[in-house]
Amino acid sequence: MAPPSGPVRAAETDGAAGTRIRAARKEAGLTQAGLSAAVAVSRQTIIAMETGDYAPSVYLAVRIARVLGVSVESLWGSET
Repeated sequence: MAPPSGPVRAAETDGAAGTRIRAARKEAGLTQAGLSAAVAVSRQTIIAMETGDYAPSVYLAVRIARVLGVSVESLWGSET
């Protein structure tokens, strides 16, 4: 599943969420392809999130956090 066409929703202008997603993915021992398969999206979607070019839906954010074993807030919120 590719990111939706149309306007891209940026996660954060400073890219902090993407950095946290990438770090949590690596900590979990997953590749971009592994995470994408686990949450049923394309690898390009994971890349777009990690570069800050795409903010996932709430449902996808929850799936990603569960697979990575972290809270949604630790990836997209103010919790660090």
